[in-house]
Amino acid sequence: MNLNKISKKKNNITIKPNHIAIIMDGNRRWAKKNKKLKFLGHKEGVKTVKKIIDLSLKYNIKVLTLYTFSSENWKRSSDEIKFLMELFKKILDIEIINLKKKKIRLKIIGNKNKFNFSLQKAIIKAENLTKNNNKLLLNIAANYGGRWDIVNSIKKIALKVYKGLLNPKDINENIVNNHICLNDVFPVDLVIRTGGEYRISNFLIWQIAYSELYFTKKLWPDFNKKDFQKALYSFTKRNRRFGGD
Repeated sequence: MNLNKISKKKNNITIKPNHIAIIMDGNRRWAKKNKKLKFLGHKEGVKTVKKIIDLSLKYNIKVLTLYTFSSENWKRSSDEIKFLMELFKKILDIEIINLKKKKIRLKIIGNKNKFNFSLQKAIIKAENLTKNNNKLLLNIAANYGGRWDIVNSIKKIALKVYKGLLNPKDINENIVNNHICLNDVFPVDLVIRTGGEYRISNFLIWQIAYSELYFTKKLWPDFNKKDFQKALYSFTKRNRRFGGD
């Protein structure tokens, strides 16, 4: 594959995914490799996030979903969690102007109740300020887990049954899908995972049933324009049958 040719001629990416989801893995390993404090790997990862957002706009991607903080990440040290929460709020406060200028709508998916009041307030403000933007939908999965997502949808359905609003006999895949996160956007076409691991890590379990998967050994802070183009080019070569012939 001639990546220089791809980078010069973006039209070589003939079939583009509407919705890309990314498991951004490798921040801490990047910091260790570069002999820096592991927290600084997260700051470096933010720079890559900004680049990929701009590339998504360039390639007319409609939806970009980023796995930033899983429900399992609370097991990390209290210092790291504190740093991540402060970094998250700082980014929301600072970058919201850029999102508005670029007509990007921001949506946070996950269990937001565990965040402190200040962060919850910043999330609401950012979502409200960008709700009418339509160039790109940027979903940030924070305190998110695929199992939580499914359980949460089941609770919503059960409540409707309890209130007599839904007959249990009518429950099917469509009903479940209508109560899951990202039910109102394009299905996930392509999942990219950086960092050299070959697993999904409890990310969008329901939503990626027929998504194409792309894995790269590049650590997230090192993931660049050519790497993104390579993932898109790989997608154009896939034969998506969705269970059919």
